[in-house]
Amino acid sequence: MLKLNELRPNAGSKKTKKRIGRGTGSGNGSTAGKGNNGHKARSGSSTKFYFEGGQTPLTRRIPKRGFISPFKTVFQIVNVSDLEKIDNGKDVDIEFLYENGIINDAGLPVKVLGNGELTKTLTVKVHAFSKSAKEKIEKAKGKTEVIDCA
Repeated sequence: MLKLNELRPNAGSKKTKKRIGRGTGSGNGSTAGKGNNGHKARSGSSTKFYFEGGQTPLTRRIPKRGFISPFKTVFQIVNVSDLEKIDNGKDVDIEFLYENGIINDAGLPVKVLGNGELTKTLTVKVHAFSKSAKEKIEKAKGKTEVIDCA
């Protein structure tokens, strides 16, 4: 028969919070498990993830070289081979390229590069053309118009 005084929780189910700083008898009294003095023994103590104990950090030891211009224009690339898929005689502009899934962002500038062949007559209006792309479009009796990057 089951007796109330013999009830016990299942093994491993009972987890008690470690009560620190509650006297030496608790096993975590006096210094409350933080050792004797030092930076990590203080309240509110935290170090930055890149802190190396006073050693010169890696970010300062490694040489810094080069320069990245914050004013660099990053173009979305469209190849002449991508324009070959478009119907003959169309006006190709930024909105047209975006609607047909050729570019991902209608807000960024677009540059046409000369990779591939073009047989269709198209009027292409984008921000920039490579020299070979311009030649291939005009060779196919198409027109190229440069839009100002605003």
